[in-house]
Amino acid sequence: MRPSLLRLSLLLAVLSQGGALAQGADPAKTLVGTWGGERTYGPEVQGELTLFRDPGGWHASIGGFTASGVLDKQTLTFTLPGGKGDFRGSLSADGKRILGHWIQPRILVGGVRYATPVELRLLQKDVWRGSVAPLDDTFTIYFVIQEMPDGAIHAFIRNPEKNLGRQGTFRVSLKDNAVSLVETRPGGMRFNGTYDADAGKLSLNVLFLGTLDLTRRERDQAVGLDPRTPASPVYTYRKPIADGDGWATASLADVGMDEAPIRALVQGILDTTPGPTPTPLIEGLLIARHGKLVVEEYFHGQDSERPHDLRSASKTFAPLLVGAAIDQGAKLRPESPVYPLLPGGTDLAAQDPRKARITVEHLMTMTSGLACDDNDDSSPGNENTVQDQPSGWYTYTLNLPMAREPGEDTAVYCSAGIHLLGAVLHEATGTWLPELFERTVATPLQMRRRHINLSPDGDAYLGGGLYLRPRDALKLGQLYLSGGVWNGRRVISRRWVERSTARHAEMSPGRTYGYAWWRHELKVGDRVYAEYEAGGNGGQYVMVVPELDLAVAFTGANYGQFALWKRVREELLPRYILAAASWK
Repeated sequence: MRPSLLRLSLLLAVLSQGGALAQGADPAKTLVGTWGGERTYGPEVQGELTLFRDPGGWHASIGGFTASGVLDKQTLTFTLPGGKGDFRGSLSADGKRILGHWIQPRILVGGVRYATPVELRLLQKDVWRGSVAPLDDTFTIYFVIQEMPDGAIHAFIRNPEKNLGRQGTFRVSLKDNAVSLVETRPGGMRFNGTYDADAGKLSLNVLFLGTLDLTRRERDQAVGLDPRTPASPVYTYRKPIADGDGWATASLADVGMDEAPIRALVQGILDTTPGPTPTPLIEGLLIARHGKLVVEEYFHGQDSERPHDLRSASKTFAPLLVGAAIDQGAKLRPESPVYPLLPGGTDLAAQDPRKARITVEHLMTMTSGLACDDNDDSSPGNENTVQDQPSGWYTYTLNLPMAREPGEDTAVYCSAGIHLLGAVLHEATGTWLPELFERTVATPLQMRRRHINLSPDGDAYLGGGLYLRPRDALKLGQLYLSGGVWNGRRVISRRWVERSTARHAEMSPGRTYGYAWWRHELKVGDRVYAEYEAGGNGGQYVMVVPELDLAVAFTGANYGQFALWKRVREELLPRYILAAASWK
């Protein structure tokens, strides 16, 4: 046989053998790789908002929509056709500004409405204009499909917004063009869909979101999957940037902190490889010492201007609002009985004599005695049960049966009780809660972009879910660390700070509770440091260590994974940050 014919014969034999192997291989192997997809469901209306006044009244224009406004007792409101959005605001005394909030329709990813601050400035006589930037209603998902050593095809999920699947492992199958991903744990999730090889598209049905189309992604195309995009193999510390939001900045050396532990902490975050084994998903790390911001790092697609969901860490703003209202003259005290403060409350208190003894302080310390336990799915006051009510969350909470005597030393975690403080504040101040937050917290703390989630009745939900820039969240810790002063301005009294962070109840062994501040003792070497924190699901933390003059903020995405995100306090904070601050 001639050499050329021999080579052709050998090639055909190899191809024939490869085809036989391919016939026996798992068809799902063709799906191995990273698949990603994003879908934005809103906001439909955003951009420049123009308000103008003429002899016919007030009018608004935004995003191709127009609407007529109503001025009632200094409050200007309008609603776009089809419920596409609402505005509520008021004209400044000098007539040069209109300060208000844009209320976007209920978002799909989360299911609630949000109020976003808007400032309109006088453009010409009787014309004001400003920019509306509501919360993005976005869903992102990555499926990383891998071949295991035994030849099985598995996948894990990364969903930054909700932690769908919680980094679990899924078995992947492909038959013809039908795809199935089934979680390996009993009773786990399941995704079905189709694979279009010609289009290079994987289409999966994802819960109530319907069909999402995913495409193959290279490492540099999967923003949010890995800690940094592109990869940052070696971390170099840089002093944060001062950007006019009130934070003075300094280097770690300037405030007497050892740079080595901080480099090791950030490098460890950067070296975290996404995989099927659940790992801490840290999205933001900020450190302030001696009143100066010295570390600011973001991961998994986050950045300094993107507000983050603080979940229950935002509960701590509720007692801050109470303290500010008291400082400003509201007829309110921590010892004030709750039920007489609210319309119809006296009659509701007659259901059980113990209700008449519930005070504002009991709500702030979660010792109200109401049958409200977020850690018990059968509790009538469980947060999910309360939020299943179509409206009237305040009334529902007031009608809860009593489970124990108010003021007992053992606290029971109750979001509905913190939210009930909103009713107390509204009655005591006569102010819509987003406006109260704006005046007493956001403005003096020089906050920027933020989104306040609303209850079905249209007022702020104080039980959690506030979106803040991480730099603004950290200001909460610095405010209390500084005795109620931010950037030279007193925001809250020192007495309120001291009372808020004192021990009022025990939530669990080793964990005591103040006015929505968790309290702990952390050991570093032979030293023990007192620490208090605002904490939220997923790894949202604002932490204060007074002895070291230190405030720390973490944001994260380990939603529903308490065992993982509690490592921030129990391991990362003492091992790296406290060690860096106490090295001299």
